[in-house]
Amino acid sequence: MSEIQVRPVSNAVGAEVRGADLTNLAQSEFEVIRRAFIDHGVIFLRGQDLSPEQHIAFAQRWGKINVNRFFAAVDGYPQIAEVHKDPDQTFNIGGSWHTDHSYDVEPAMGSILYALEVPQTGGDTLFASMYAAYEALSDGLKTTLESLEAVHSSRHAFGSAAFKEQTGGRISNSEAATQDSIHPVVIRHPESGRKALYVNPGFTVGINGWTRAESKPLLDFLFDHATRPEFTFRFQWKRGSIAFWDNRATWHYALNDYHGQSRRMHRITIEGGPLH
Repeated sequence: MSEIQVRPVSNAVGAEVRGADLTNLAQSEFEVIRRAFIDHGVIFLRGQDLSPEQHIAFAQRWGKINVNRFFAAVDGYPQIAEVHKDPDQTFNIGGSWHTDHSYDVEPAMGSILYALEVPQTGGDTLFASMYAAYEALSDGLKTTLESLEAVHSSRHAFGSAAFKEQTGGRISNSEAATQDSIHPVVIRHPESGRKALYVNPGFTVGINGWTRAESKPLLDFLFDHATRPEFTFRFQWKRGSIAFWDNRATWHYALNDYHGQSRRMHRITIEGGPLH
């Protein structure tokens, strides 16, 4: 019998998976972890000791790896993006609410972030449930939103030369920031079957067919609504911790409150499919 335990960490989002060694995972144990991921939107594992090869092998059990176009890769491992901030840097990567790759026609399924170096204090990550955000809306607004599509883009986020300078070379390839996509404002998750809000402050730039001025009030309301405290959870990192989030059901926000300290993570992103 598997000794893996799944413990929810909040009412809305996230679960801690205990007793799992990702370097030696039976198929039955993998299925327990998979179910926890689908049910809770993000899963957390402590005390892992992964080589790059083992990180890649675990990711490949979930699907095809997305090779990130913008993040600097770990030397020798293009599948792994290095997410780091050095003591002399003040700008961090991911320091606002967003969901990864919503600007792609087929957005990423999820991202597996592994902590190699963490600050003594600070550097936590916030997560928010887009299931809970959708479910708390009025029936009238739900009906309205389910008839709408939103425009997502990478241009403003990764295509700016000023942004590239701020990141100190950690973001590159700005000429590839040409992605625009259109997705439903409300999606039905392909595995859980639950409805979720699918817009985010990082990459959603408007409602399809509306002007920017018309889109802004609705999007601003949804962005504020989705980060209500009861929909969120704050994860405190330790070396060897993993957070694996479902981009179709959650947002995340890397807090930038550890100036003068180092933080270094390895991230692998899993390809997804079309959203309906």
